[in-house]
Amino acid sequence: MEKNEILVIYGDDPYRMAYRVAEAAELAELIGDVKKRIGLKPNLVVSRPADEGATTHPEIAAGLIAYLKERGFLNLTILEGSWVGDSTAGAFGVCGYRKLAKETGVELIDTQRDTAKAYDCQGLKIEICDSARNIDFMINLPVMKGHCQTLLTCALKNNKGIMPDREKRRFHSLGLHEPIAHLNTVARNDFILVDGICGDLDFEEGGSPVPAGRIFAARDPVLCDAWAAEQMGYRAADIPYIGLAESLGIGSADPAKALVRELSSPGASQSGGILQPGGKVRHLAPFIQEDGACSACYAGLVFALSRMKPGELSRLGEKIAVGQGFRGKTGRLGIGRCTLGFSSSCPGCPPSGAAALAFLRSLG
Repeated sequence: MEKNEILVIYGDDPYRMAYRVAEAAELAELIGDVKKRIGLKPNLVVSRPADEGATTHPEIAAGLIAYLKERGFLNLTILEGSWVGDSTAGAFGVCGYRKLAKETGVELIDTQRDTAKAYDCQGLKIEICDSARNIDFMINLPVMKGHCQTLLTCALKNNKGIMPDREKRRFHSLGLHEPIAHLNTVARNDFILVDGICGDLDFEEGGSPVPAGRIFAARDPVLCDAWAAEQMGYRAADIPYIGLAESLGIGSADPAKALVRELSSPGASQSGGILQPGGKVRHLAPFIQEDGACSACYAGLVFALSRMKPGELSRLGEKIAVGQGFRGKTGRLGIGRCTLGFSSSCPGCPPSGAAALAFLRSLG
């Protein structure tokens, strides 16, 4: 897998999806020596199951562990520290990782209980847990989801979990964006596999999951987050830590430079195959006419609608069609390749949230 590649797979079986992405990325070749200590860093910010949109599906970690063990990689560790005020030990149980560790024999490390040292992260001293620094190859397993302060949390921000709680508190006092960028000058991002199954639209603690039915892999954490931002209806410039990370030489903030390789069709993931949007997302349903929509296409439309102001929504005038049921049909407003026969249609299979937002706003 090349540094600028993004591998995308759609579906509703996270275990098989993760395994297949690892194969396509030739992950074993990227790691090299089977004796290396490999870390898996999920997002277990709170003690809530993955289908609520906050935490990494344990099946993704399970698929990777199976792939790695079959190829002789046995020195595996899952490490994470929940946010301040929640218990990592509790999250390991609620989120299915304690069960996974027992079944696979993989070590669990709670970084809230770990020792740490301060490192010079290109001009900013940041404490990083010793367990993370002892890893030879880090697999970052973030959730693509919204955040009430930074708008997006994905690969770069997920590394907050390898710091002690006192450092997490200091990050907030520093404004988050700058320290997140500096942290990643030292934190490892050797391989990134993003859980885009059903991330929450707005809040990192979950509650309003949006089914997107995909996971994607990257090696450049900045490009990964820039591309994820676009999928959620943002520009990379809307999330300051992405540009700051690029300026520190961590990676590219230009999603146009991403070489996207799809391993399956978006049709492999159907809306409703995992769950339906909940919470505050439900108020967007009156603006959508769905018929057999793939989850990724449906999610792109939901992301776009959520970025629009009430006045912009009211000016749409009618529901927006999305789904395979509109192939060969005509109408006025449609999203995705299946609505190409409509008088106004946003192309793409699936279109990103940013593309859908620009299309809807162009309607005047």
